[in-house]
Amino acid sequence: MSLTCHIHASEDLRFTEVEPATPGAHDVLVRLGAAGICGSDLHYYFHGKVGAFVIKEPLTPGHEASGIVEAVGSAVTRVAPGMKVAINPSHACGQCDYCRAGRDNLCRNMRFLGSASVFPHVQGMFRQHFLMHERQLTPVDADISLGELAFAEPLSVALHGVNRAGELLGKTVLVTGGGTIGSLTVMAARLAGAARIIVCDIAQRPLEVAATVGADHTILTTQVPAAELQDIADVSLEAAGSAAALGTCLTATRRGGRIVQVGTLPAEGLHFPANSDWAVQYLTTRRLDVRPLLSAQLPLAQAVQAFQLAADKSRSTKVQLTG
Repeated sequence: MSLTCHIHASEDLRFTEVEPATPGAHDVLVRLGAAGICGSDLHYYFHGKVGAFVIKEPLTPGHEASGIVEAVGSAVTRVAPGMKVAINPSHACGQCDYCRAGRDNLCRNMRFLGSASVFPHVQGMFRQHFLMHERQLTPVDADISLGELAFAEPLSVALHGVNRAGELLGKTVLVTGGGTIGSLTVMAARLAGAARIIVCDIAQRPLEVAATVGADHTILTTQVPAAELQDIADVSLEAAGSAAALGTCLTATRRGGRIVQVGTLPAEGLHFPANSDWAVQYLTTRRLDVRPLLSAQLPLAQAVQAFQLAADKSRSTKVQLTG
């Protein structure tokens, strides 16, 4: 039997045990390695919704995960039992005009794991076993922990944001928000050649974590007059999902600069996944070391305690559930 958690409504998380599914021809049965609790997962747990995406049936959250292949379908060639895998939580239809043109990131019928954006909902990976199409898996043979590998999806978001920011070589970059995405954005900006990276946040602990992973200067915005933030950056990346933080970017970015909205603003509740292949490579070679961001790992059966810890930003950056 395999343990699965479901969110039924606000702060109503329950467990069931089911038989693991049998893989179809191109499917892969994956055993959970580690799965990170994202901001959207917290919203589903504490509020029963993310923006306009309201839970209408029991939802298994979780879209930042790694795992071990347990069984494969008859036509699978990409992975084999026993392999470690990183997981792309977006599943394009493969049939629409964008997919046929090779632009499956723009798929008209995209399904994103652990999301109530459609009904029936797309169930996520906070469970001990789950089926994935083989094209969603990246096999990994490097000596890397499953916890680190689970950062591939959020790192891909940071890499995509930095890519959209344009040329960063020699520039001063501001990142608003020192949480998981903000800290990963710091790392990605450094990789892109930024000369100076500033991080703003309203809490002290995220700033300390951001400094650990490469921020040159941190600012506690609750203690700094807005005038001191004027024209301090060439490029700003909003990674807090806050309208106030976006306002800070507008103040801080010099004329002719660029602002990239990375965080999910509350009114929209959208999540845009990017391709994770580069992210997996950076993780497995440890060119980017995400271990300072991993605050705790709890077994799936302690999901409620894990959600409570993940919501407390004075104690955690990234909390993961393990199989």
